[in-house]
Amino acid sequence: MTALKEYQRLEAQGLYTPAEGAQRRDVVLSLGHATLTITDHRDVALAHWSLAAVERLNPGRRPAVYAPEMEGGEQIETSDDTMIRAIEKIRAAVDRGRPHPGRLRHRLVIAVAVLIAVLAVVWLPGAFLRKTASLVPDPARIALGDDILEAIVGVTGPACDVPEGLQALGKLTQRLGAAGPQRVIVLPGGVRDAVHLPGGKVLIGRGVVEDHESPSVVAGYVLAEVERASAEDPLLGVLRHAGLMATARLATTGTLPDGALEGYGAGLLTREPAPLDPGRTAARFAAAGVSLSPYAYAIDITGEETLSLIEADPGGGVPLLSDGDWVALQGICGG
Repeated sequence: MTALKEYQRLEAQGLYTPAEGAQRRDVVLSLGHATLTITDHRDVALAHWSLAAVERLNPGRRPAVYAPEMEGGEQIETSDDTMIRAIEKIRAAVDRGRPHPGRLRHRLVIAVAVLIAVLAVVWLPGAFLRKTASLVPDPARIALGDDILEAIVGVTGPACDVPEGLQALGKLTQRLGAAGPQRVIVLPGGVRDAVHLPGGKVLIGRGVVEDHESPSVVAGYVLAEVERASAEDPLLGVLRHAGLMATARLATTGTLPDGALEGYGAGLLTREPAPLDPGRTAARFAAAGVSLSPYAYAIDITGEETLSLIEADPGGGVPLLSDGDWVALQGICGG
């Protein structure tokens, strides 16, 4: 530790008290290499204080009072502004060089708190939702899907149910096997193309069955939704909409609070479909024995936007329905 260069030859007048209760003496204060020297007017040294140990006893007040330690009674007083500034600068420099375990602990506490806050905001909610979704059993998923479907048909109208059409739809669903959904429902309107619900349900709009020339297109829309449900648990979307408190209620009681699903079904009908992974999608279509290209061209007649799906199509699709069943399926919503 050395005095600052600009102050290394500084001297000033002051008063020196050698001990508690002792008489004060006029002295000269001199800044040295690492010490504050106190001399009388005959140039006799009375004390040498380490600059690193000097303490201010009355911060912000004049005359400034310093001591080599907080107790003991030895102290000096000075009103010299230059000397005071010099001692204060040196004290500040010494303080910066000292370890501050309390300050370090404070900073570590703040850093940990910030990390916890970031985790709580960014990671923990998502992890909590995923964990809760993984614990919901199939019967509860089916019940939630039924609740959402009930809200949706309030917007779209009841599901199409012409008996011959339902029979043909059942054959198509069965034909898709394990690669397909548990149940397919055709709605009379309000659905862009197709959506999936918790519990293995896929909803398709009547336009999907009426506006295309092949059941392969209908099967394609259905299989694409099953693949999206496989890529991300459909229950996660429900829980994000319901919120953390409702999710906690589901985790502890097995049911969502009233109103937690309000608006979810209507929003689902107009939501942009998630993109498909070409390789995984092609594998699902192949497992069901359905060609991928008819679905890809139904989305984009030019094939430009769905080229990755077309290129991934292994081909080999086989007939899914007889002509009579296909006609019946196209009439599932009646006139």
